[in-house]
Amino acid sequence: PRCTVKGHTAGAPWRVALWSVAYSSVLAVAVFGNLIVIWIILAHKRMRTVTNYFLLNLAFSDASMAAFNTLINFIYASHGVWYFGEAYCKFHNFFPVTSVFASIYSMTAIAVDRYMAIIHPLKPRLSAKATTCIIVFIWCLAVALAFPLCYYSTTITVMPNRTVCYVAWPRKAKDAFMYHIIVTVLVYALPLVIMAITYTIVGVTLWGGEIPGDSCDNYHGQLQAKRKVVKMMIIVVVTFALCWLPYHVYFIVTGLNKELGRWKYIQQVYLSVLWLAMSSTMYNPIIYCCLNSRFRAGFKRAFRWCPFIKVSSYDELELRSTSLRPTRQSSMYTLSRMDTTTVMVYDPNEQDGGAEGGRQLSQSSRKKGYIVSRQTEAISSCNGKAQNGRLSNTQSEAFS
Repeated sequence: PRCTVKGHTAGAPWRVALWSVAYSSVLAVAVFGNLIVIWIILAHKRMRTVTNYFLLNLAFSDASMAAFNTLINFIYASHGVWYFGEAYCKFHNFFPVTSVFASIYSMTAIAVDRYMAIIHPLKPRLSAKATTCIIVFIWCLAVALAFPLCYYSTTITVMPNRTVCYVAWPRKAKDAFMYHIIVTVLVYALPLVIMAITYTIVGVTLWGGEIPGDSCDNYHGQLQAKRKVVKMMIIVVVTFALCWLPYHVYFIVTGLNKELGRWKYIQQVYLSVLWLAMSSTMYNPIIYCCLNSRFRAGFKRAFRWCPFIKVSSYDELELRSTSLRPTRQSSMYTLSRMDTTTVMVYDPNEQDGGAEGGRQLSQSSRKKGYIVSRQTEAISSCNGKAQNGRLSNTQSEAFS
């Protein structure tokens, strides 16, 4: 955020104290909460999904902005004096735009991924490498968009013992206003429109019809799970939009009407909209914990040292890896065989029921993997039976 400097402090000492508590609370909750989210995703194999990698990027950008900018913004906005040198002035103006860009386009990537997974379930999903490339590309675009702020930022001493940090645009106010319009469109309006469209289509599909490609017995369970994920992400996006709307409106209105800058309460208004924008970094961990059972289990593990936090066996199971994992198609699973078995598939089209009627698929003492699909002669993930024959097994299957 580009701070507008006033020639006076934030007001009475009690008011400064209240603002200090408010901004310090955002810093503590945002940094601590997002670091726990990062730990939950990185420390548990089951949490390493495409959606969660984007949530990891979102948590990193939120934690970084809270750590590097929240209190600095408050100190500068309330005192009107820059204490931190020219180098940090450049970083202070550059990093928030970079971080917010990375945050909102991570949400956009999740929205598009959910759209593809639900509307086009038979199309290939993003791989880990492709997800990493998208995240790197998002940060590259973010750096390019915020670079002018870093390039033109500088400090100047306007009177003895009073230094200010500002962006020295070539055409001053005109360039500043136009840049903020561009930022508002690219970092707020455009991604929100994309997410509104994708989540509307996804919502109509999940709540108003059947999911394409899903027809198994566990259909309703899968439907509920997908609804929960989409509901959680919609709440995350709406929270972000509401937190940043007053901030963008503030800069547009004050850019159009310069006289508002002389209003005696304008600094209190700025501190309010700045706090609301900064607070967007602390809500996501709370939302994940409330609406997602696996993140909730992870938070319980992180706080298990608290006497009133109990980690149940169900919570441990939520974060434990399993071999029954989705593949590229929505109703497929990968199964792992852990012991020596003989799998015989009987084809009813064959007349001879002896050696010609049964086909030995595998016999090995080593661990092998089988991909289950509706189109192949193997185990159906929907009903657990062989579609084109019967499964004969001397030992039980092991799912890890």
